[in-house]
Amino acid sequence: MLLLLLQEVHGAGGPPPSGPFTINPGLIIWTLVVFGILLAAAWRWGYPELLKMVEERERRIQKLVDDAEKANAEAQRLLDEHKKQIAAAHNQAQEILAKAKTVSQKERDVLLAKAREEYDALLNRARKDIDAEKEKAIQALRREAVDLSIAAASRVIEANLDTDANRKLVTEFLESLSKTEKKK
Repeated sequence: MLLLLLQEVHGAGGPPPSGPFTINPGLIIWTLVVFGILLAAAWRWGYPELLKMVEERERRIQKLVDDAEKANAEAQRLLDEHKKQIAAAHNQAQEILAKAKTVSQKERDVLLAKAREEYDALLNRARKDIDAEKEKAIQALRREAVDLSIAAASRVIEANLDTDANRKLVTEFLESLSKTEKKK
């Protein structure tokens, strides 16, 4: 078919037509021959180099993807580790707070116990002081009562009695009275 087309174009006998849309069979053949030679040369020497470059680029990209996956896995591991450390720090802080509360409660209890002991000691000391002062007052009252009794007895009897013997007598009498009062 191509040959028929070539014969028709040359068979008309006149000058060959020219223009952008005219077909020149000689040019087509030479173009096909040059294209075939270039394709064979590219296939022989260019294609292997091109294939090698593409494969090298594919290896580099795969290496970058693998490195990125490793880096992502490492980052995820570090993130998990960081989260664990934060959780551990949070737990440790909670433990420290709990211990501090416990210690402060114990200190409070100790201080309250000491305050109670001091209060009780002060109260006991005050009671002892009051009892001692009471005894002193009772003794003073007894001496005064003895002196008044002796003075009254001296006037009634109008005699000069021995004061030491009289005091002893009155003191024994008052002690017997206080013993009977304590028994009641």
